[in-house]
Amino acid sequence: MSKNVPKRAAERKLRDVTTVQAPPQSPTVTTRPIDLVCEHCGEPAGATATAVCAECLGPLVPQYDPDRRLPGAAEIAGREGSLWRYREWLPFEGAPALSRDTGWTPLIDAPALAERLGVERAWIKNDTVSHPSLSFKDRVVSAAINAAHGLGCEVFACASTGNLGNAVAAHAARAGIPAVVLVPADLEPSKIRATTVHGAHLIRILGTYDDVNRLAVQLADRYGWGVANVNLRPYYAEGSKTVAFEIAEQLGWRLPSAVIAPMAGGSLLSKLYKGFNEFVDAGLVEGPLPRLAGAQATGCAPIARAFERGSVTVEPVVPATIARSLAIGAPADGVRALAAIRGTGGTAAHVSDEQVVEGIRILAETTGVFGESAGGVTAAVALALADRGWFTPEDEVVLTITGHGLKTPDLVAVDEEATTPVRPRLKEVADFAKTLIDRTAQGAF
Repeated sequence: MSKNVPKRAAERKLRDVTTVQAPPQSPTVTTRPIDLVCEHCGEPAGATATAVCAECLGPLVPQYDPDRRLPGAAEIAGREGSLWRYREWLPFEGAPALSRDTGWTPLIDAPALAERLGVERAWIKNDTVSHPSLSFKDRVVSAAINAAHGLGCEVFACASTGNLGNAVAAHAARAGIPAVVLVPADLEPSKIRATTVHGAHLIRILGTYDDVNRLAVQLADRYGWGVANVNLRPYYAEGSKTVAFEIAEQLGWRLPSAVIAPMAGGSLLSKLYKGFNEFVDAGLVEGPLPRLAGAQATGCAPIARAFERGSVTVEPVVPATIARSLAIGAPADGVRALAAIRGTGGTAAHVSDEQVVEGIRILAETTGVFGESAGGVTAAVALALADRGWFTPEDEVVLTITGHGLKTPDLVAVDEEATTPVRPRLKEVADFAKTLIDRTAQGAF
C-alpha cells in the first residue's frame, strides 16, 4: 500500500495541472490548424493533436491545398517582419492568434569567417536573437502554440534539452496558457532558470532525453496535453522551414551554395531541405539547392555516424557531450536528415567537445555572435570541413546559429590575466592593454 503513495501523489499532481484553465483574456482563435494526412498510407486524419496514423502508425503531416494561392516576392517583402510573412507555407488557415512576432532574424555577413573557411562569402543566420527566448526553438513553438490553442489544448508542454523548454515557457506565459516542461535532471542550471522564471511547471527526470521524450509521449496520450514536439509535432516541425525561407529572401531571392546546421533530432536539417524545395517549386528562387551539412558532437553523433557508414538507418546512442542541446541519442528525424544531406550532395561531420568550445570562441571572435554549445558545434564542423577541403573558393556558405551563448556561459573559460585588476592610472592601464594586444597578435597599440 505504502509503495503506491508516491505514484498516486504524482498522478494527483498531474491531474491538478491538467485542470488549470487559461485565463479568459486569452486571444480569440482566429486561425485553424489544417488537416493532417498519413505520409505513408495517405489516410486522412483531420485537424488533430496526433502525430501517428491510426491505420499504419506512419507519421502524420499537414495536408496543404495544392491549389491554394501563393504570394510573390514583392507581396511577401511588404509583410510584417516575422515568420508569419510566409503563412501560406505554414499549416494554418487564417491569421495566427499567438506569437505573431517570432522569426525574421538577421543574416549577418561574416568576411573574417569566410577568409578562415577559404570561401567567397560566409553568412551567419543569427537565431541567437530570436524572440522571445533567444533560440531557433521560438520558431517551432510559435507554430505549436497556435496549434495547441486552435485545437483547444488546455496545457502546453514539451520534452526538452533546454532551448525548447525555454521557448515553451516564454510563449505560454505570453499566451496565459499553463506550461509543463520535462527535462533531464542534469540540464544546465541556466536553462532551468530560463524556464522556471516564466512560471512554467518544470519536472526534472533522472535519465536521458530519450527517457524524457518517452514520458512526454505517455503524458500526451493519457492526459490530452498539447505536447509541442510529440502530438503537436506535425504542426510544430513546419516552423523550421522558415529558416530556409528567410535565408532565400535575405539573400535577395537566391540560394547559397552550402548551409551548415546542427542536428539533434534532425528536424531542422530535413525542414531546410523541404523549405528550399518549396520556394523553388513556387518560382521564388532558382538554381541548385544548397549542399546541406549536418553538425553533431562526437559524444552524440548518431546521424553523422550513419552518414559515415553509408547507412539509411540511424542507430541510437547514449549521449556523452557538453553540447546538451544536441544530446538526443535516438533522433526522431534522423532518417529524414540523412535523405536531405544525400539529396543535396551534402555531408555530415562530428567534432570533439574541445573543438566545440574552440568553435564558440572562433565564432564570437570572427563574427561578434556568441553562440551556445550548438553554435560551437556548427562553427567547429564548418572549420573541420574547410580543413578537409569540402568547400570551394567560390562557395557562399550559411551557418545556422540556433541559440545564444548566454544560455551556456560556463563552457567558455575566463582569461584570468585579462581579469586582473589594475589601478586607475592611465599609464598602467595603457601598458596592460598593450601587453594583452601584443600577446594575442590582434593589432598594434
